[in-house]
Amino acid sequence: MPRINRVRKIQSEKGIVIIMVDKGAQETPGKTNPPRDAATVIIVRNSDRGQYEIFMMRRHRNQSFMGGAYVFPGGRLDEADCDPALHPFIESLTVGDAGRFLQEPDIPEEKALGLCVAAIRETFEEAGVLLACGCSRETLDFTDAETAGRFRAHRRALNERKTTFLDIARQENIRFTMERLVPFSHWITPEIESKRFDTRFFLAWLPDGQVPVHDNQELVESRWLTPEEALNLHQRKEILLMPPTLKSMEELNACRTADELFAETRRCEIHTILPQVFTEDGNFGVKLPHDSEYTIAGYKQPHRPGESSRIVTHNGIWKTFCV
Repeated sequence: MPRINRVRKIQSEKGIVIIMVDKGAQETPGKTNPPRDAATVIIVRNSDRGQYEIFMMRRHRNQSFMGGAYVFPGGRLDEADCDPALHPFIESLTVGDAGRFLQEPDIPEEKALGLCVAAIRETFEEAGVLLACGCSRETLDFTDAETAGRFRAHRRALNERKTTFLDIARQENIRFTMERLVPFSHWITPEIESKRFDTRFFLAWLPDGQVPVHDNQELVESRWLTPEEALNLHQRKEILLMPPTLKSMEELNACRTADELFAETRRCEIHTILPQVFTEDGNFGVKLPHDSEYTIAGYKQPHRPGESSRIVTHNGIWKTFCV
């Protein structure tokens, strides 16, 4: 049976969950769990601090998945997200075009559109931001106290499973504005993990008149950070970024303005990232598909010299390395 170093979580003095390595643990035998489809949204706003800002939320330490980590809003695809009854409430994207929009032409059409719905729904559930407009394309004015109160009640009912996204769309006669979403990346949890997700990442501008707020349940803290600031805080162990978030933040940090970020993202091809686990010199890490030693068939990408291709546990945190 192969031996593999397992990652365990402990609390630092500041209460932040950090990563340590248990040496010599054995890999659990058995079949690989299939990943569940999911979507996450990187909410962007302009800032006067020299670089645009990203909305980040900290997961509760007791969460079994990424407990204590700072994350973007998101979650798994629900069956209801693929309900054709939602289609009349979707603007600027048809079910037939959704796969091409995601750069996944072979994905089932209903699932492709459902993933976009899930991105908008989860952003509303977790952050209170709704990427939608009125039926005549008018802006949803959350600065209006009565409107804001109604949608806070909708969000609460949605999180308590007392209503559905379709019910809200019908009641408010709103349209979900898919043009606000820009596909950014596509990550699949490594095969050794018991809880796995097949996650599509999107960019989205923060709509005018809306203020994101964490749900205070699974997500217990939130803040706006520039990509550079987030990376520095992670390096100082003041926040925890897990590998997909850390690598995403590095890519975000390559752009100084939000306009540059969105333009560059729209130009880029998206390739699915299935990290390959490895251990070396007592350190646990993952190789990304463009690493020269990555070997998982179907996901391998050409080597990109000068770009970090490995994410490794080092001194209690995840760090990226070029190989």
